[in-house]
Amino acid sequence: MQIRRLLTVLPLIAALCASAADTDAPAYSFEQCEGSLKPYPETIQSINCPDSLVPVFINHVGRHGARYPASSANCLALAKALSKADSLGTITPLGRKLMKLNDRIIGESTNRWGALDSLGILEQQSIATRMFMSYPEVFSAKGTIKAISSYSPRAMMSMYAFVHQLDRLNNHNTFTTSTGRVNSYLMRPFDTDTAYIEFRREKRWQPAYDLFFASVCPTGAIRRVLGENYPFADISEERNLAITEYYVVAGLRAMGLQSEMKEYFTKEEANSLWSCFNMRQYLQRTASTVSSVPADIASDLVLDIISTTDAFIDGSDKDTRAVLRFGHAETLMPLLSLLHIPGCYYLTNYFDTVAMHWRDFDVVPMAANVQFILFRSTTGRHYIRVDLNEQPVRLRKGDDAVYFPWGELRRYMTNCVPVYAQ
Repeated sequence: MQIRRLLTVLPLIAALCASAADTDAPAYSFEQCEGSLKPYPETIQSINCPDSLVPVFINHVGRHGARYPASSANCLALAKALSKADSLGTITPLGRKLMKLNDRIIGESTNRWGALDSLGILEQQSIATRMFMSYPEVFSAKGTIKAISSYSPRAMMSMYAFVHQLDRLNNHNTFTTSTGRVNSYLMRPFDTDTAYIEFRREKRWQPAYDLFFASVCPTGAIRRVLGENYPFADISEERNLAITEYYVVAGLRAMGLQSEMKEYFTKEEANSLWSCFNMRQYLQRTASTVSSVPADIASDLVLDIISTTDAFIDGSDKDTRAVLRFGHAETLMPLLSLLHIPGCYYLTNYFDTVAMHWRDFDVVPMAANVQFILFRSTTGRHYIRVDLNEQPVRLRKGDDAVYFPWGELRRYMTNCVPVYAQ
């Protein structure tokens, strides 16, 4: 078993150590470098549907909206280091400013860790409103709108904020909601899929990530707050505190505070720290040359989207006009990767190119979503459009088509699911 694991890891190490030809360092904005902590876009371009197509049914899979920090762990780790620097006299004026900011985050988040905030509620309400206004035919009939969420309170509250807004716009529809661990196989398969649990337990992603992290993670920013004479235990502690500082500061806008990324990081540092966090998500939550398991866990969700669409078309559930699902970034990343959605699926042996092709701030900002909108043509045929974060997806490389016959897309989606899961 140990030899088999070693043989799996060695090619990855060799590939990572090799330099991809002419690879440029990422140069994204400070807002983009907030990564998956970035709030949902405020401006969404409206989409005009062809007159020959009438929207009749929607499948929606969404991430919870903006929230307070998921847990106290990073803030407390940063507070401990800053307090130590203060007691040792190494802390800098910028460090004292960060200490004050970190204390404010802890104060405002206590008893709210991970909870949906007012911005997160607004994000869900806005998406619901645009859905209602863009596809009035779906919601004008006295149909049923079904919604489910994971057991996480922020996902549950996202569902209720979304459904509540739809009800305000038309209370003639019937709404059903379901939340709890009963939905985990769809909304939290990373908790239930045995192959993925084994993947995480064995940490198959770790060697590739550790090498990347060691070669990319800058420590200048953490030294500017703790002081040049701060006694780090080793380089590992220094790098871990660097990424901790990044995570704390990057999450400010998600909890309704102003961004202070420019205060603590240079543009280059922000990009490098973001790329480390981005790499971790890429390796743990999407298909990669390390393993396809992180994407395969979305198989049940893909099949559920197919079956609910079939049920509407064949009339076995003609009353349900929309199925809404609310989970996490870890729900969407596997789903989008499994379906090979452009920008969400990338295979390479050169991991230093990932930041150029797979970007968490594009894939899963707060309230990220993918919508499968079913249309009926004047001839009675059904077509479907896939929207990622409310923008149409071009599934065929080199083809601008965004509307596909349901039969064609159904085959495409089915073929994405591993045979053993069908």
